[in-house]
Amino acid sequence: MNGHTGMPLPPGARDGQTFDGTSLLVRLANFVKLPHTVFALPFALVGVCFASAVRMPTLAEVGWVLVAFTAARFAGMGFNRIVDRDVDAKNPRTAMREIPRGALTVAQATAAVTVMSALFVFAAWRLNPLCFALSPVALLWVLGYSYTKRFTRWSHLWLGLGLGIAPVGGYLAVTGAWSSPWWVLCALSLAVMSWTGGFDILYALQDAEFDRRNGLHSLPSAIGVPRAILVARALHVLTVLCLAAVVWSDPLGLAARPDTAVAGALLWVGVALAAALLVWEHRLVQADDLSKLDAAFFTMNGIISMVFFGCVLGATVLGRGAAVVAA
Repeated sequence: MNGHTGMPLPPGARDGQTFDGTSLLVRLANFVKLPHTVFALPFALVGVCFASAVRMPTLAEVGWVLVAFTAARFAGMGFNRIVDRDVDAKNPRTAMREIPRGALTVAQATAAVTVMSALFVFAAWRLNPLCFALSPVALLWVLGYSYTKRFTRWSHLWLGLGLGIAPVGGYLAVTGAWSSPWWVLCALSLAVMSWTGGFDILYALQDAEFDRRNGLHSLPSAIGVPRAILVARALHVLTVLCLAAVVWSDPLGLAARPDTAVAGALLWVGVALAAALLVWEHRLVQADDLSKLDAAFFTMNGIISMVFFGCVLGATVLGRGAAVVAA
């Protein structure tokens, strides 16, 4: 839809993964591409599942994790749209986003980002003192991403670490303490960071020439599309290795119990499926053919996060069920 007038956008002008409608709620949802929440939210819940081996979370805690993640993502994406509004207006691909085309004012966007930032901090406070203490740091990192394309080609990894906070936050929300062994949460965060950084590099391929002409930094604009694809592939290899390391660490405490072999195998199935889906994602993107980039970016990455979370959740339920039977 076009601004506040209720007139439909020209064919092909509407950005992908958005909703039809002119209400303020629809415009705000499209403003931050709400469906993209599916990328990293499942990994926040992976952190919750792994934390259940230490202490079972309450429904309220799971609810506040969902609120915290959604609010933080809204704040980060919204702030990025505000900071990039002038750049978005120049880029034909992004010129029809909400602020450039007048569907939202800067004041409305700023108010929404402020409210969501406050909601994130409040949700962290509701969880535990450690999450509350760390919430400003996480929020500043997420908001700071918006400026990184002004000075570094590695903004993709900054964004990746912003989403890599999700599983750590989910774990800390339940346990209020770091993992043991200490490196498990680090590896899980690195998995999400490299996964996100890799697919963000792929997404940036379509703007490589625009970024170069307008003095914006990105890996594709700095080293070219073919080399950027190779870096994305290397990052996704790292993703699989980190996920394998996490599963090898036995985060659900299944190895010492022979009755949980199926649950343990399900975790490895999750790693294998994530690897296979990443291979398929890279088959969709070629240096001389970016026509399937949208499917590789949204569809495949949404499936990857949901499939891996589904396997972790299944292993968690099976492991808990076996423990109850054994008791």
